[in-house]
Amino acid sequence: MENAEWYVNWFNSPYYHLLYNNRNYTEANFFIDNLCNNLKLVPDSTIWDLACGKGRHSIALNKKGFHVIGTDLSVNSITEASKCINLTLEFFVHDMRQPFKVNYFDAVFNLFTSIGYFKDVNDNSEVFKNAELALKKDGVFVIDFFNSNKVISSFKSEYHEQRGEIAFEIKKKIENNAIIKHIEFNENGKNFYFEETVSLLQKTDFENFAKESGLKLEKCYGNYQLDPFDEKTSDRLILIFKK
Repeated sequence: MENAEWYVNWFNSPYYHLLYNNRNYTEANFFIDNLCNNLKLVPDSTIWDLACGKGRHSIALNKKGFHVIGTDLSVNSITEASKCINLTLEFFVHDMRQPFKVNYFDAVFNLFTSIGYFKDVNDNSEVFKNAELALKKDGVFVIDFFNSNKVISSFKSEYHEQRGEIAFEIKKKIENNAIIKHIEFNENGKNFYFEETVSLLQKTDFENFAKESGLKLEKCYGNYQLDPFDEKTSDRLILIFKK
């Protein structure tokens, strides 16, 4: 793959999971509960966890009685997630820009800013088209992204994260409508460098992706409590599209 596709190596690295190991699991499960109640998903519903990482949300959804398939580009993440497979929980290595299944799922979840990584912004449209293709009639596609407006207003260009013996030095900049994050650290005398790039996608961008794929925006929320979205103050941009 092209060198520009930074996420291939970074997401497959143990250091990615180490840096972000402070993510709030309680908050995540709270969000999943609220989301499933809001969507009124019934037991045995089929769900595609698109960009599932190590599968923690797939596993939580499966425990609620749903049939879940998690996919991710990271081989290492899927290897780890696959330790938990059962008759109603599966995991596959898959690039979200490629079709996966047809008229199969009741819901597709893309959670915790797991889109917008691509060098070509039009690749995001392909993700929407593949979600639409995979959904049954009246199925829903859920996007959970950061609120770009708030991210910009509270932008921090440099900071430090300590994880055990490793000190992550992080520098960020905004360039070409994207946040570029440089991550440097040293372990056992060896220097490491990774980079993240995430487009500052707005609500209108997602609506355009949806329009191109034939999906319709049904609801929009601004946090994991599912309060209304405010473009200035909301932490998240949570969009629910319907086929």
